[in-house]
Amino acid sequence: MLTSTPRSLPGTLPRGTTPVKSILKSASALGRRKDQHHPVSEGAEAQETPSKRRKVLFDEIKNVTYEVGRRTMDEIKLEVRMALEAHLRGDDGQYDGLKEMFANDKKRYLPPVVGEEDDTLKPHELQVYLMALTGCIPILKSKDCNGLVKAILNCSWLGRDAAFVKVFTHFLAALVSAQGSYLNHVLAMIVDKFHDSRPSAWLVPDFPEISRDTMRDRLHSALQYLLKMFPSATSVLENLLRNKFPFLDDSMRVHMAYIHNLLRVKDYVPDLQEDIFDMILDRVVKIDSQMQLDLEDTDDDITAAVMYALRTENPQQEAAGWEDEADDDSDTDSVDSDDADYDQDAVRIKTLKESVEKMDSMLDTLFEVYTPHFANPGSDKAFDMFVTILREFDQMVLPTYKSRHTQFLIFHFAQQHERLTDAFCGQLIASAFQSNTPNILKQAAAAYLASFVARGAHVPRSLVRTIFMLLIHHLDQYRRKYEPICRGPDLKRFHPYYSLVQATLYIFCFRWQDLVVSAPEFVDPEDPASYIGQDLEWIGTSRKDLSTHIFGKLNPLKVCAPVIVEEFAKLAHRLNFMYAYPLIEGNKRIRLTQYLSSTYSTGGALRDSGFDTQEESFHQLDPYFPFDPYQLPVSKRWLVNDYVHWKAIPGLNAEDDDSESEEDEDDEELEEGTATDSDGGESE
Repeated sequence: MLTSTPRSLPGTLPRGTTPVKSILKSASALGRRKDQHHPVSEGAEAQETPSKRRKVLFDEIKNVTYEVGRRTMDEIKLEVRMALEAHLRGDDGQYDGLKEMFANDKKRYLPPVVGEEDDTLKPHELQVYLMALTGCIPILKSKDCNGLVKAILNCSWLGRDAAFVKVFTHFLAALVSAQGSYLNHVLAMIVDKFHDSRPSAWLVPDFPEISRDTMRDRLHSALQYLLKMFPSATSVLENLLRNKFPFLDDSMRVHMAYIHNLLRVKDYVPDLQEDIFDMILDRVVKIDSQMQLDLEDTDDDITAAVMYALRTENPQQEAAGWEDEADDDSDTDSVDSDDADYDQDAVRIKTLKESVEKMDSMLDTLFEVYTPHFANPGSDKAFDMFVTILREFDQMVLPTYKSRHTQFLIFHFAQQHERLTDAFCGQLIASAFQSNTPNILKQAAAAYLASFVARGAHVPRSLVRTIFMLLIHHLDQYRRKYEPICRGPDLKRFHPYYSLVQATLYIFCFRWQDLVVSAPEFVDPEDPASYIGQDLEWIGTSRKDLSTHIFGKLNPLKVCAPVIVEEFAKLAHRLNFMYAYPLIEGNKRIRLTQYLSSTYSTGGALRDSGFDTQEESFHQLDPYFPFDPYQLPVSKRWLVNDYVHWKAIPGLNAEDDDSESEEDEDDEELEEGTATDSDGGESE
């Protein structure tokens, strides 16, 4: 029989109960420990010493408990139960003490002053209280105990010893089993920790430090256990994973921590694999398009500063050290715009640079995750993974006009095998030529198809020729449809036609050698300059057919992007394919606004259309080809051998003697670069 007397604490116990020492402050009653840092052993009893009795141990299978100090587990459970019951009657004294235990669980243990009673919670004693609370779940599930449950869920359970983590996991399972409404709260608590990557988020004083990997192993072991116990929790988890994705302006560290945890979830919840990939790619697309808009709104000096900042860093070091960033907040969060020392340009440069690095790391991770699926690129496993990438491209990337880098995932993997190449091109052809496809998507699909065929280093010559002739075939169909109603070049009315012409010209500029069927014997296939001025045979009737379009009533050279028209005219002339300069000169005297459909369809005058003040470029196609140079510092390593770079042909401009033509060449070469180039342009 116990001889200890009750502690003087707020709240009272029912009369007639056995007087026992309160669990809320009675640290000594739980048995003193010499070494506070020694973790509780798992699966075996602690060794006894003459001065120390056996500790409480928890057998997760048999739920067996042993004595602790002069108190039994049953006595501890009794006091916890009485504290909870007293709370339900309106007496919150000991109940508040329980809440305080878990709310202040990271408070360092301080030994008492000599001569005073030790009433401070020792590091490992919280586990005993949690075990007692697990036995009181039928009471704890009451909504009146929500405050205590919330405090328990918010405690720092990951940074303690393995025994506590095991007990805590069983507490979570018991709580959800007793009250299903707690499932969302429990899973939300776990998913919230997906953002954590700094040790300060999980380490607990008086316990040995645990690594980030160990923390994540514990976190996912608990989640996996709960999903096994409650299979229906998967749908709840999916919504939480989507809703708790970091905000767009959160740091790279937070994004990458969350993504790495998402990727671990997909390994043990296969049903969520596609959803998780979709979540990640959706965020990459949003960051990508927002970054491009920001760069377009930024002046050249700031863009150059961003390029310089990226160029001067070590990409490998940056990629490996994202989780070890300093604890300082971003300057954009800590600098007051009213401060005299506030440098708006510096903050702008830092923000843009962080956006580039964030997207770069995310894409690099996706390349790394997808790659093992393509170890055997001709296998069904590779094709199944590619179908997922293709679906994501069709739903998220293709409709996003300002996407600049995300599409290179499919650019890379589509070139791994001819089966994958055919699937990608087939999807683009279907989107470009289906009658029910919106014009904006038709243009995007045509641009992607042309850019892939032009830029893909592993796209075979046979496919280049097939796609080129297919585009001309569809151009013939459009021409027969549009020419009878055409008064002149009009982008708005004949948008699909002009998109296909521009795609065809783009392919010609990059892959003209693949379109040559035969050449004189002295022409060296390895020397593009040797083709200049020679009598070449081109595939099929492509020369005649394309000339019919170029010089036709629809006049596509007036509507296509000038930079592409100029390069095509230069190549076509020197290769004896076509001479278009007289037409280009004549087009300079044509104003596209005079052919606007709104002008003559209503019978109104030009000045009434509202378009007469707009520049000609507004009525021309953008020179947008989505596989133009990729220069993100880290992730570009995946594309080293996939890419056809633009190569100027020596002697192509031999007839242009003035300096203006040389400046034009420089301008065209700069078009190959982007604001995020790490090398300031393309490199061989």
